[in-house]
Amino acid sequence: MADNKPVSYPSSEVIRKELQRIRYRNRYIRTVFSTLRVLLVVASASALLAVMILPVFRIYGSSMTPTLEEGTIVTGLKTTSFDQGDLIAFYYNNKLLVKRVIATSGQWVNIDLEGNVYVNDQLLDEPYLLDKSFDSCDIILPYQVPEGRVFVMGDHRSISLDSRMEEIGCISEEQIAGKLEYVIWPLTSFRKL
Repeated sequence: MADNKPVSYPSSEVIRKELQRIRYRNRYIRTVFSTLRVLLVVASASALLAVMILPVFRIYGSSMTPTLEEGTIVTGLKTTSFDQGDLIAFYYNNKLLVKRVIATSGQWVNIDLEGNVYVNDQLLDEPYLLDKSFDSCDIILPYQVPEGRVFVMGDHRSISLDSRMEEIGCISEEQIAGKLEYVIWPLTSFRKL
């Protein structure tokens, strides 16, 4: 005996709704993957920008007070051009230090017993200092900055470890991570350096 049950086919309305559901799901999946690709590109570009062009630094210690307090976050700029007074971040003994450029290649630095700093026999105007100090200086003065290097000092001179010490000396361009440009945190202190 043959089974003569009628075959039931879905109505055109059911087929239309199923196709619509499939199209919607495919569009949703494409949108999710497209969004993930865009986020990945943006994250990669941001990471490259932060590492290669605009590094971000957090200040530890107090050798740069009052200019930069501990916990301050600053942005830098990768560059090989530095002027007197610029703040730079550089690597020393696997640490990142921040100091102020006092003199560049070929300039002569001298420091008197009161801690006044002279570059090429001109007294530096340093309104950013809280204290001056000669105590930790163990280099022979006057001192000429070697080619391709910069002479740096902290703004809190009595506690700063800087180019006044033979141990640190002048900083080579290869050691420099960037020139500090802006304080970005805390927001109330946002400013150009």
